[in-house]
Amino acid sequence: MTKKVTKAIFPVAGLGTRFLPATKSIPKEIMTLVDRPLIQYAIDEARAAGIEEFIFVTSRGKSALEDYFDHSPELAQTLRKKGKTELLETLKSTNMDSGAIAYIRQHQAKGLGHAVWCARRLLSDEPFAVILPDDIIRGETPCLKEMIEAHRETGGSIVAAMEVPPEKTSSYGVLDIQEDMGHVVSVKGLVEKPDASVAPSNLAVIGRYVLSPDVMKNLGKTSTGVGGEIQLTDAIAHEIDEGRPVYGYRFRGTRFDCGSKIGFLMATVAVALERDDLSGEFTEFLEGLMQMSLDLPRVKAS
Repeated sequence: MTKKVTKAIFPVAGLGTRFLPATKSIPKEIMTLVDRPLIQYAIDEARAAGIEEFIFVTSRGKSALEDYFDHSPELAQTLRKKGKTELLETLKSTNMDSGAIAYIRQHQAKGLGHAVWCARRLLSDEPFAVILPDDIIRGETPCLKEMIEAHRETGGSIVAAMEVPPEKTSSYGVLDIQEDMGHVVSVKGLVEKPDASVAPSNLAVIGRYVLSPDVMKNLGKTSTGVGGEIQLTDAIAHEIDEGRPVYGYRFRGTRFDCGSKIGFLMATVAVALERDDLSGEFTEFLEGLMQMSLDLPRVKAS
């Protein structure tokens, strides 16, 4: 029987340079899809999956993340006096209990694997989750919840996976499949950012992981890989070399890469269309926009 997964690591130390100048003073994870920041979607997904302890790997300039999850008594009191109960409940969803959240600094940008390794002292001999807030996954059942349920059956390590166009494999970690069992695939290898000509498949790793504690030990011994960084996929691949199982999980839902501008825009539209209070008027706007005969003004990209 596998141990219960109760801790999740959120690597949020990146500078968000693709969103400059906005990210000069605002952490990318605080940027909003409609009225909720990216990090809130990640936290909500983790909570729905049964996560109880939240570990943020941050860097300089990320204090707004800590403030966001802190209690705001003055604001709560103002909303209460004005009878704005719905907004008060929304505010409560951003609060974290004392001791439930921890912040670790990543002092050097050495890659995702290094960011995860920075949280090693907050974990014991237990499986743990990793969530990349840039990846927003919308579906009926939260992606991480599906993965943790699958992990109860499989044990080992399990990574979220989706098919990508072959020409896009050089942007992802890619799975070398041993056996395809539908939503779950057993893995015999992982390759970080392979060219399409040598990629073992087009099944790519997406930003959700449920990992064996041995992966954290592997990270402590992993040398730099692609891009001169410590790659998480290399540490996971070492599990296979040691004879421990690794699986890919084809999640149900749509993934948006909010680390890119186009992905962020697509996610914003999708989230707005999900909302009962916005979808009607917003749909009319989009339909009208598509029918406009006049050219919209063009803005040169910075």
